[in-house]
This record gives sequence, C-alpha cells and structure tokens, in this order.
Amino acid sequence: MSFDTEQIWGHLDLLSEAQFEKQYPGVFHAHENLLTCLSSAGISATWFVVGGMTLGRCEGARDSRMAGLPAQWTAAVPAGGEATLPLWYRPSFVERLREASPSQEIGLHGGLTHLIWTAPHLTPNVLSCELAEGIRALDQARIRPRSFSFPRDQEAHHQLLPEHGIQCFRGRTPVLSYRLGRTLPGAVLRILDELRQATPPPVWPYESLPGLWNIPSSLFLYPIGRTRARLAPLRTRIERFRRGLEAAIRYRGIFHFCLHPDNLAESPDGFHMFEDILDQLVRMRNRGDVEVLTMAEVAERMERLRTEPLHQVLSGPIAL
Repeated sequence: MSFDTEQIWGHLDLLSEAQFEKQYPGVFHAHENLLTCLSSAGISATWFVVGGMTLGRCEGARDSRMAGLPAQWTAAVPAGGEATLPLWYRPSFVERLREASPSQEIGLHGGLTHLIWTAPHLTPNVLSCELAEGIRALDQARIRPRSFSFPRDQEAHHQLLPEHGIQCFRGRTPVLSYRLGRTLPGAVLRILDELRQATPPPVWPYESLPGLWNIPSSLFLYPIGRTRARLAPLRTRIERFRRGLEAAIRYRGIFHFCLHPDNLAESPDGFHMFEDILDQLVRMRNRGDVEVLTMAEVAERMERLRTEPLHQVLSGPIAL
C-alpha cells in the first residue's frame, strides 16, 4: 500500500482552506486513524509525504526554502506553523509516523510544495530545487526518503530522482482509464471500471533508469464522497481490492493499492470500508498467500537480482 500524504498542499491551486475542510471533514483524524488501523493489523505501508508538512515554521512565500520556486505557485502558501495552520504543517504527525510500529516507510511526494512536475515552463533547475528542498525538509525530520510519487501522477524528468538519492517511484496505473488522465473519457471509464468491479492488474517492477525502479500502481481508491458513492457503492472498492489480491496470487505479481488519506474522510463509512479491506489482506497474509512489502523493500529485492537467482528474491505474490 502507498499513500499520498499531502493535506491541503495537494489542493493549493484548487481549493481554499474552507473548501478543503468542507470536502474532507475530520481530515486530521483520518491520518491518525489510518496509522492506527495499520499498526493494529501489523501492516507496513509507504507514506509519500509532501516536504512542507514536516516544517515546524514557515514564512510562506517569503521563506528562503521557496526562493527557487515559481512565485505564482508559492503565493498561496501561508506563513505559520502547526499551532495555527495544521492543514499545512503537521510535523507532530510525521514524527508519529516515523516512530510507528510496525515501521512505516516515509517517501517523498513531489518535493517541498507539491509542485506539478508537468506544469508549463518548469525547468529541470526549478524541479531540482523543489526536490532538493523537499528532501532537506524530510532530512531535518530525521527521514531519508528512498521512494517517490509524482503529484497527480504527472511524471516528468525522471533523471532528477537518482541524482537526489531516490531509488524507486510509483508509476502510472497500466489501464486505459488512467492513461487518459483527467479527461471526460478517462472519468467515464473509471466509473465503468468501478461499476463492473474490474480486476486491477498485477504489476512488476522495472528499471527505468540505472538504479531507479518503477513500481506501478495497480489500483487507486475510487473517491467515496456522497456523489460518487451514489453512483458506485462502497462495496465495489472492497470487491476490487479482493480481486486485485487474487490476481497477484494467480500471476505471482505485485498488487499495489494506493489512496490519499484525505479520501477516507469523505464518508462516515470510509474507515469501515478500509477495515474490511485490511481484513482481507491480513487473512491472505496469515495464510501465506501474499507478502506485504514497502516500496523500498521491493526496490532492494530487485537490486539483489543482480547477484542472486530470481527464485530466491521473488518467492511469491506481493501486496504493497
């Protein structure tokens, strides 16, 4: 499992704070509850954190860490800290995440500010600054990220990742509805996939650049807000998760399930649904049908392929 952990950073160009809180009520509890659920189930996951969330104090657009980033993007970033702006700054939660048991992997989501990597006129130098400052922010929180996810799945400039010590990233879901992106045909196909409870594809890691492993997603949680749930009931999310696990078992591949913790706050039934999902995973893990790994652990195994026989490295199906 991998989670894009961004809070309002992921919406700074889309929603105001009031709009964000209305769409995702109780978002702080969602992060805490998600971590509690995983700890209770004995499950390790990969949490991709926006670097800005780790900051104890930020001067907003005037902060020296924002100096190399586009002014039209950073203008929306307010000055403050967790006491006054917890939608932006949550170092206390990142600390709990770092100390959790079983251990949770903390990767980087985009960089310092969730800058969209395919935005027009962005240069490699600007993106390198966003990436370096995000890594520096996590480093000051005593975290060294080895895995990465692109904001809104907009991949670009992969060569920057290994230059900054990143070993793996989450690639796009290999199905047509996601290849079409944020378009009307893509949205129609995604709801149709949900309604017919389409089986998510197993995936396999591949080396996109020397030392950089692409571990694609198999399935993103379809939003569970009132409008979407009216079209597709929450039980479809549970059924698709089950089918994805079974496909990974059948083909001895990886089932990579992804979500935003914020999404679980969209419905009062969000955590009942997620607990049902975890129950399936725990049962299959306890039977020995699947092994649960973080993304960095998958990348480490792929590196071992260079020196060890394949059957010793990939012993069976894997759930992330």
